[in-house]
Amino acid sequence: MNQIKGQLTSSLKENADKLKNILDINTNFDIIYKEMSIGGKDAGFFFIDGFIKDEVMQKLMSSFEGITEDKMTETAEEFSKQWISYVEVDIENEIPNLIRSILSGVVTLLIEGYDKALEIDCRTYPMRGVEEPEKDRVMRGSRDGFVETVVFNTALIRRRIRNPQLSMEITSVGKSSKTDIVISYMKDRVDQSFLQSLKERIQNIQIDSLTMNQQSLAECLYKRSWFNPFPKFKYTERPDTASASLLEGNIVVLIDNSPSAMILPTSVFDIIEEADDYYFPPITGTYLRFSRFLITFLTLILTPTWLLLMKNPQWIPQWLDFIKPAEEIQVPLVLQLLILEFAVDGLRLAAVNTPNMLSTPLSVIAGLVLGDYAVNSGWFNSESMLYMAFVVLANYSQPSFELGFALKFMRMLTLVLTSLFSIYGYIGGLIFTVCSIAFNKTISGKSYIYPIIPFNLKQFLRRFVRISLPKTEK
Repeated sequence: MNQIKGQLTSSLKENADKLKNILDINTNFDIIYKEMSIGGKDAGFFFIDGFIKDEVMQKLMSSFEGITEDKMTETAEEFSKQWISYVEVDIENEIPNLIRSILSGVVTLLIEGYDKALEIDCRTYPMRGVEEPEKDRVMRGSRDGFVETVVFNTALIRRRIRNPQLSMEITSVGKSSKTDIVISYMKDRVDQSFLQSLKERIQNIQIDSLTMNQQSLAECLYKRSWFNPFPKFKYTERPDTASASLLEGNIVVLIDNSPSAMILPTSVFDIIEEADDYYFPPITGTYLRFSRFLITFLTLILTPTWLLLMKNPQWIPQWLDFIKPAEEIQVPLVLQLLILEFAVDGLRLAAVNTPNMLSTPLSVIAGLVLGDYAVNSGWFNSESMLYMAFVVLANYSQPSFELGFALKFMRMLTLVLTSLFSIYGYIGGLIFTVCSIAFNKTISGKSYIYPIIPFNLKQFLRRFVRISLPKTEK
């Protein structure tokens, strides 16, 4: 923005061409330039689609139709006073200020012969009302979220990044559905080679329709190995998270009819990050981030480690004797833990399909059946229930469902191997998990665990320690 300089002239074509070039009209579908005639003079409107109500624009244009050539004023100031019956109207001739206003959603009117533009503030920001995304809740921060209309979603990002370097390219995928897909990126920060590769992949997609929106697109973009469940994409329903990712040089893909954005490329550390890390002071954000990493690690090893110790009780120190089951074991512990893993998924599916009015009584019934009654019947030991309860709750400490299921699969595999081969199976399961993460690649072909491989100390510390936001140069 600081590199953009200059003032308007009295030539409409010259002014419009400058603004078109800066705003990259040919690339950005949501930046509109509308030409018309006012009082016998050529004129043009610049505005952002999604910020402006169609009814307002129609009334504004209709009000100019009655202006004849002899009624035209000499200056933009006089035209504003005489012919624009709207409250908020400013006069501007500095191009940087005009760019900022247009990207903020203000309608800008250029008229032949005027060396100043009229800024008509009739914008309206698209919002979900007072609701926030169910999946990406935060303790502090904004409460707006993406909706199912792609134009509104692009406007929510534009509201946060008022920079002409932000680009929104639209294309369609699907022979029958022709689903709109928007590729959003910062032109001065994105990896250009990866951007070009992504565009080519999207253009080469041969599919009848994107039935499942983002998941269908993800499967077309990247052919996942069946044995590696770790996610290649990060999804968010928060415009602030998507905007922060864009400013970090990532690419955000928006799909029509989907209320979430796809962020790529994505490493495992990007997936674990959460918006709350940045809505609190650095020391609090660091604590939250460290807690999330630790709890996520515990969800992977807690139950396999407990099973290993139960198979080898001689390894348990005296001060940890309380972890041994107090009651007699009727069902093998590994079978108890696996049954509970499946039972949790069953309850999760039931919760999704349960009407809101029945969710509370059914949750009480499920808690009683799987809690007290299950233990008293002899199916489960109370210790198995306790550790699995921690794992289930801790699994929601990180925001990605996909990563949660990937850790679940690795945990179940380690449980089975530990039951069969004791310490060797336990070590083998952990090695397989580490290799599945370490040898994984992002969609751009880079390391899934960067900045550990390749090692970058500065970026490594930034992943684990929440630092203050850097100051920008004046």
